[in-house]
Amino acid sequence: MRAEGLFLNFSTSEIVAIQTKAKTLLTEGKTLMAYGIGGRNATKQFTLPIDQVLRECIFALKKKDPATYGHLSTRTQAKFRNA
Repeated sequence: MRAEGLFLNFSTSEIVAIQTKAKTLLTEGKTLMAYGIGGRNATKQFTLPIDQVLRECIFALKKKDPATYGHLSTRTQAKFRNA
């Protein structure tokens, strides 16, 4: 799935904070929460899947500060070898 630039309106520090939180949730395995109280059960899922959040963070950081985070790769180049 391609990044859409969802975080481009955020500051670089906000994007880094989102990225850090997403990494923490990913390493802790917390992408889905479930709990039950008095016979009622609830399930809560994060708005975006963690992999999409990380992809969006990388896209936004590269777009906002390519000198620090690298340039976006938007072109592909085919290289053929002579057999």
